[in-house]
Amino acid sequence: MIYSELTQRYFEAAADRAGTLAEPQVLRGEAGSIAQGTWVRFEARAGAGGRLEEARFLAFGCPHVIAICAWIVEQSIGAPPQSTGESVQALRERFGVPYEKLGRLLVVEDAWLACVGAPSETATEIQNGAL
Repeated sequence: MIYSELTQRYFEAAADRAGTLAEPQVLRGEAGSIAQGTWVRFEARAGAGGRLEEARFLAFGCPHVIAICAWIVEQSIGAPPQSTGESVQALRERFGVPYEKLGRLLVVEDAWLACVGAPSETATEIQNGAL
């Protein structure tokens, strides 16, 4: 498979953003499973001003998954914890992810939303009785 320049760049630099954060007050969220081929855990910490000051990730998946996790962690610094960043579709386009890998990006999104505490649209619909 040929990967976009952006995917290659973030995949190659992912080690700088991978890992775990030491306590205290670490937000954590994970989704997926290794058995299914994609597993992601995000960890983040908000500073005194309420914005994210640190974030890290651990992931098992293809280069697209690793690169997007690294990008999300980089982009999250300085953002409010409930920020969801870009949509899955916007990330798919930005990183040139094939449609058949869309499910993997949903795992990434679920892990990020579980970490920062922002409910997904589907979870909100379930809570409101729409699904």
